[in-house]
Amino acid sequence: MSKNGLVVDGEGWFVVNARESRWRDEGPLGSYCTFEGKRRFPHFGINISVFEPGERMGMYHREHAQEAFLVLEGDCTLIVEGEERQLRQWDFFYCAPETEHIIVAGPEQRAIVLAVGGRGRGVGGGIVYAVDETAGRYGASVENETTKPSEAYAEVWAALPRSRFVPFREGWLPGDDG
Repeated sequence: MSKNGLVVDGEGWFVVNARESRWRDEGPLGSYCTFEGKRRFPHFGINISVFEPGERMGMYHREHAQEAFLVLEGDCTLIVEGEERQLRQWDFFYCAPETEHIIVAGPEQRAIVLAVGGRGRGVGGGIVYAVDETAGRYGASVENETTKPSEAYAEVWAALPRSRFVPFREGWLPGDDG
């Protein structure tokens, strides 16, 4: 147990409720729970992300690994290969390797999204942050293509506190009323 929620510290199986797990508040990149502790899951990443209006999952990018996204609640906007598509509750997006994409919450949108992605993206992470005009309208495009997260997220990270771990906040997930 950490001051911000349960954190797994060991190998083997476990069960943890998302409301009891540790979360991260990434400011304009939303808030999310990874269920992981110091040791990342070796084969895949998984998280539940909560996006308030105007927040985004990250910066427009492509990577070597496959990903999948399921909208659990609300509405959001998917930008994929430069095209904008509206997603609503229970919409599923499979993202094949090397597909440029990002999920954003527009000014009138709020969403909860389950994201799963493969690990082992290759040497150098295998991620490319690409320039895209459509993503740029949501503040989700880099100005110059890069493979360095430190460049892609420099402005966002500079404005955030050093530790962004937070406890679960009531109202993030459905059914919080008990």
